[in-house]
Amino acid sequence: MTYILIGLGGAIGASLRYFVSIIFHTDLVASFPYATLTVNLIGCLILGIFSSGFELKRRINPRYLFAFKTGVIGSFTTFSTFSVEVLTMIQHHQYYLTIIYILLSSILGLFLAYLGIKIGEYLSQREVTR
Repeated sequence: MTYILIGLGGAIGASLRYFVSIIFHTDLVASFPYATLTVNLIGCLILGIFSSGFELKRRINPRYLFAFKTGVIGSFTTFSTFSVEVLTMIQHHQYYLTIIYILLSSILGLFLAYLGIKIGEYLSQREVTR
């Protein structure tokens, strides 16, 4: 059953990721990868929230939580595309944009994961005090 839930979550996450790529129209090889940056940063925030203890207070079935985190968020975000895009940008001599992309992805990703954890902790404490 867990495999089916992860597969369904993966289909949802991949579809959402494709939707974001359509919004940004980033199919050009030498363009800045806004779609990948966006999905990875959103994924950092959401995964932070659902890895903070908040999910335990909501009494979410562990199978569903695992399917959400691994299936939906795992297929929504993508490190492999990030890596290929960095190498493609280097091949096109876009060194300045490459450095910006790496720094934005890394620093903002860590910040948003941290922010997500803090939001999740706040929400779980708020739930307890009610």
